[in-house]
Amino acid sequence: MDWFTASDYWLSRLVFQRALAAVYLVAFLTAALQFRALLGSRGMLPIPRYVARVPFRQAPSLFQLHYSDRFFAACAWTGVAVSAALLTGVDGLLPLWAAMLLWLVPWVLYLSIVNVGQTWYGFGWESLLLETGFLAVFLGNDEVAPPVVVLFLLRWILFRVEFGAGLIKLRGDACWRKLTCLDHHHETQPMPGPLSWFFHHLPKPLHRVEVAANHVTQLAVPFLLFAPQPVASAAAALMIVTQLWLVLSGNFSWLNWITIVLALSAVRFPADPPPVPDAPLWYVVVVLAVAALLLFLSYRPVANMVSRRQVMNRSFDPLHLVNTYGAFGSVSRVRYEVVVEGTADAVPREDSDWREYEFKGKPGDPRRWPRQFAPYHLRLDWMMWFAALSPAYAGTWFGALVERLLENDRDTLKLLRRSPFPPDEPPRHIRARLFRYRYTTWRELRETGACWHRTYVREFLPPTRLAEAARRP
Repeated sequence: MDWFTASDYWLSRLVFQRALAAVYLVAFLTAALQFRALLGSRGMLPIPRYVARVPFRQAPSLFQLHYSDRFFAACAWTGVAVSAALLTGVDGLLPLWAAMLLWLVPWVLYLSIVNVGQTWYGFGWESLLLETGFLAVFLGNDEVAPPVVVLFLLRWILFRVEFGAGLIKLRGDACWRKLTCLDHHHETQPMPGPLSWFFHHLPKPLHRVEVAANHVTQLAVPFLLFAPQPVASAAAALMIVTQLWLVLSGNFSWLNWITIVLALSAVRFPADPPPVPDAPLWYVVVVLAVAALLLFLSYRPVANMVSRRQVMNRSFDPLHLVNTYGAFGSVSRVRYEVVVEGTADAVPREDSDWREYEFKGKPGDPRRWPRQFAPYHLRLDWMMWFAALSPAYAGTWFGALVERLLENDRDTLKLLRRSPFPPDEPPRHIRARLFRYRYTTWRELRETGACWHRTYVREFLPPTRLAEAARRP
């Protein structure tokens, strides 16, 4: 069936599958190590409370059928194990049907986590991983050549990721049209990386070039993905280079990496394909049926993408099969950070011994240089950035965070870099204050060794004790 398969993409499929398995591995590891404090039975947004009010049809998940912390941990670590097996190529040793079922396992498990993950899993890269992972089920293994229609659908995802992001920028903040957004973005992005300070201090004319190049890559180059080779490979390679530039400039979880994975599927590597038999009829029927379903479901994402009221990162079906994407339609000009402090004093005063909690990724101590965490995702740190933008983003979980800190909850403290209080001596009161942060200049960096300068803005949360924190939402 020459019309159904593209044997010269066998190496592209192999690279894509191994890279996708690596992203799955990071995603499940993130879930396994963080869920107890975020979503567990005593978490800030407990899953049992969520599934009690949200029906299965709205959020299909294994945890709708049963939940316990032990069961969640088993699912997450099973996802880690299966991802590791796929990374090593176990699917290539199985019959075609068994390999498909093996690829289905991480998709079902991660869908189950995302659909009960609430605020902590409300990021576009969750849906992007699920949409890409679902297509991977039907990409086949060494028994068949890669199906053309699945390769096309992977490019269709990549097109929507890039073109949707480009459109939301043109329709959003005027700084994208003026080519000035990167004068601010490297400083105000959710979680800066170790090189972000240097990116921010690049000459402004170079920032203009960066934005212009971004527009070309997101608004023009995606159409070339559907051109004949080697044009499609060149377009994908350009996208990979752009994404690697973003990897260097900040911590964006696995958003850049899953985009690179998608681009790899469009690159035709020069290698002679191994001989394989024709695809079995049942496989052809299944793949074509799934492709027809996904093309049908593409209507709403496309309608959103071309709409003047385009929205970012939305799923139009509970299985996250076809979604809409986009990022940074607007760029903050000023960076705010919520600084959380505790004191052991029975009566809190302004001159009490307030000790600051240190987070792993978000800025805190002005002298502490940012670290590289992506593709690992620090979910609490990211939401603290949103909380600094508006207290409304923290309304459902911040009170629970304060309560856990007042209890010296072990699982919550694991999400932090350091607690200023011994395990057996929790604070009496917690407060939170809002600060404005800016990068230091070259001169300030040499004189103080600090990469940040911060200025107090206002109170975010007044001194709160345990009984008061428990009453907050």
